[in-house]
Parts: sequence; structure tokens; C-alpha cells
Amino acid sequence: MAINTDKNSYTIIFAIIMVIVVGSILAGFANGLKPKIKENQRFEKQQNILYAMGVNENEGPNDVTFVSTDKVEEQFHKYITKQLVIQGDDITENDEAYLIDIKKEETKAKDPDYTRKLPLFIGEKDGKEIYVIPVRGKGLWDAIWGFVAVDKSMTIQGVFYDHKGETPGLGAEINQRYFMDDFTGESFLHGGAFEGIEVSKSNNDPTNTNTDDNKVDAIAGATITGDGVAAMLRKDVKMYVPYFKSLQE
Repeated sequence: MAINTDKNSYTIIFAIIMVIVVGSILAGFANGLKPKIKENQRFEKQQNILYAMGVNENEGPNDVTFVSTDKVEEQFHKYITKQLVIQGDDITENDEAYLIDIKKEETKAKDPDYTRKLPLFIGEKDGKEIYVIPVRGKGLWDAIWGFVAVDKSMTIQGVFYDHKGETPGLGAEINQRYFMDDFTGESFLHGGAFEGIEVSKSNNDPTNTNTDDNKVDAIAGATITGDGVAAMLRKDVKMYVPYFKSLQE
């Protein structure tokens, strides 16, 4: 018996079958790629942490080149000597602290009965102990995030920032060297108290000659994104102040 392909019912049934078949194929691909996706996410976090503490493959003055994926795991374990999880007064070592999702932790912390987990990465480079803090905030259009490397005195040794959807040529420039390098040498403290870092339109110090003012130059035309970076640092780094005070005792 011949099938009447001109009937509406045939078209509908054919479309349903194709949706099921194609959906099953795509679901199979997605499931098969999950391990690779997770591996790439792990490598990316390790690359970002290392970049903040000055371990990268930059060659030119404007390069932002991470340690390559074939070497990053080895380099991560070479330079990161300890990973901590700070949860209130409880501080524990955890070799997978870098996998903690700080966005989810921030959401959980809205419950007053939950104490947020704060990952902290301790490394050593050129004989100096460095502490790397993850940060996350909001720019003009969407999420911004990064890692900030400091010494025991909470003086910045390096940073890495990135974004989800800031304006190209403006707010998107937060992940460029001329902006990120400005933070090196600035302290989060002023007179012994936590102050944060202001991203200022009136700083007029493009090479960051003055590192005692808790200020860096803003990106022209990106005021809201710059304010988001400053707010992100103030909000997230401040949570680590009790730990750094304990290092001075």
C-alpha cells in the first residue's frame, strides 16, 4: 500500500520522527563530550589562576597568552603548593578547591544558615609566596570574573579578568594587558584597613607610577564596567581579610 505523502498527517508524523532522531543524536554527542568539556573548564581555571600569579607564555608587551593546555596541569601543580577552603572559622586543605563554583556559593550564601566556601590558592614564584583569590561580579551587560594574586600584605602581584558580554573596544578591554597590569603593586589596604581598589576616570596615572593611592586608571568609555570591577574586588576580596590578618599574628 502506497503512503500518501501529501497528507498533513504524514508531514506531522515525519517531523516528529525527525525531531526524535536528531534530538537523540545531539543528546548522544553532548553526553559523549561532557568529559572533554569538563576537562577544558578545569584547564581554563588553572590557566587563569597561573596567569594571575605571573605564570604565562607572554612574549610581547601586549600579549595575554596562557600556559598551553598540554602543560597547564603540570605547571599548576608545580606553582600552586596548597589549596584551601575557608568556611567561617574552619580552614581545610582541598586539592580540588579550584573547582568550587563561586557563583553557586554566592547564591547559597543568601541563606543565613549557610556559611559560604571561599577557595584560596597558595603558590610560590621566584621564592615569593603568593595567594590567589577568585572574584566574580557584574559589568555593564553581564557577568565579569577573575583571579587576583596578592602577597601577605594584600599587595597585588598580578590579576586576570574576563567577561561574558561587555562591549567590544570598551568594557571588553578589562582582559587586556594595559588595564590588568595597572593593578600590580596596588594594595587593598590603606592605613592598615581594607579599602579596595578604585577604577578612576580622574586618576591620570596610565603607567600606575603611584601605587599608594588605591586607584588605577579607568578604560575610556567603560565607566560602568570599571565600576563593576572595583565593586567585584571590594565585595569578594574583603571576605578574605580575616585570613590575611591571621597571617600577621
